Amino acid sequence: MIRINHSNTESQKSTFILCVLGVLLTSCVTYRPEGIKTGEQLTPLDYSQMELWAAHPAKLDKADLMPEGDTVLCEDLKADVFFIHPTTYTGTKRWQKPWNGPVDNAWLNAKTDNGSIQFQASAFNHAGRVFAPRYRQAHIEVYYTRDSISAYSALDAAYEDVRNAFNYYLSHENHGRPVIIAAHSQGTNHAVRLLNEFFTRPPMEGKLIAAYLIGMPIKNDQFKHLLPCKDSSQTNCFVSWRTFQKGYELPQALCLGNVCVTNPLTWDVMPLQQPKELNQGSLLWDFHQIHPQLVDAQIYKEILWASKPRFFGSLFLTTRNYHVADINFYYLSVRENAEHRSRMYFQKQKK
Repeated sequence: MIRINHSNTESQKSTFILCVLGVLLTSCVTYRPEGIKTGEQLTPLDYSQMELWAAHPAKLDKADLMPEGDTVLCEDLKADVFFIHPTTYTGTKRWQKPWNGPVDNAWLNAKTDNGSIQFQASAFNHAGRVFAPRYRQAHIEVYYTRDSISAYSALDAAYEDVRNAFNYYLSHENHGRPVIIAAHSQGTNHAVRLLNEFFTRPPMEGKLIAAYLIGMPIKNDQFKHLLPCKDSSQTNCFVSWRTFQKGYELPQALCLGNVCVTNPLTWDVMPLQQPKELNQGSLLWDFHQIHPQLVDAQIYKEILWASKPRFFGSLFLTTRNYHVADINFYYLSVRENAEHRSRMYFQKQKK
C-alpha cells in the first residue's frame, strides 16, 4: 500500500481509501501487454549495480524502516532475508505494455519501494539483513490472460532475473549465512522455484531458516525437501496463507486441495478462530500508524479468514479479497515470528 500524507483532508482520505483499497476489487484503466516472442531472451542484469537492489544492507532503503519511527541497523544481524516483491507492474500507464516491466523506471521503482518494500519487506528487518532485487517482473495480466505461452515466457524471464540476483548474492554477500526466503504474490511464484533450485544442495542445503510464501496457494507437498511449519519455532520449513473476509467461499474451480494454510497469529495449522486480541499490530495506508487488534484469523479450508477491519472509510471496503493486506494485517506478528525463527535456528546450531 502507499503511504498517505497527513496533511490531506478527510475527503481526500476517503478518496484515497476508495482508490487504493478498491484495487482489491477492481482496477482502473489497464493497458494490456503486447505480444512476446516464444523463447525470447532478455539481456542478463548486472546485480553488482546497487540501483538494481530495492533493498540492500549497503544502503538506507525502505526495508530498513520501522513503523515505530526508527530504522534498523543490520550490523549485528547474523542471518539474511531474500525478499521477492509482488507485482507492481499492473498496466496502469501507457508505457506498461511489454510483458516484462523495466527495472530503470523511476515511477515503477518508487511504487515498489513505497509499497511492497516498505510495507512488506520491512517486516523481516529484525530477523536478518534484507536483500530485495529489482527484477523485470511479469505484467499482472499473466494471471488472467488466455495467452499462456506469453504468460509463461514472461514469468520465466522474471524468474531468470531473480535467479541471477540470488546467484550474485550467494557469490558476494552470503558468506555461509542462513537465509529467510520471503515473498508475496508473484514473488511467491518465483520463491518456489528458487527453493527447489538452490536449497536442495550445497551451499544452501540446511541453510534455510524458513520460507514465508504468502499470497499464493502452496500445497503441503509442494516440496520434497520442505514441510509446512507446524509451530512458531520450527525452522527449515515454510508458511503460507491467502486472506479473505470471514464467510468467503473460494469458488470450487479454484480449489486445489491439500493447500497449506498457516495462521499468522499462532503459526499453527489448526482451524480454530484466533481472536483479534492476539494481533499485536496491523498496517493500513499510513506506515507509521500501527492498528492493534484490527483483525482476527481463522483457517478455513484453503484460505485464511479475517474479520472486516474497522477504520476511517472502511464502509467503502466492499471487496472480500484481502490479498494486498496478507502481510499488512499481521505485520507485527510476522516481524516477531521471523525474528524468533532466526533466533531458534542459531540455538539449534549450538546443540
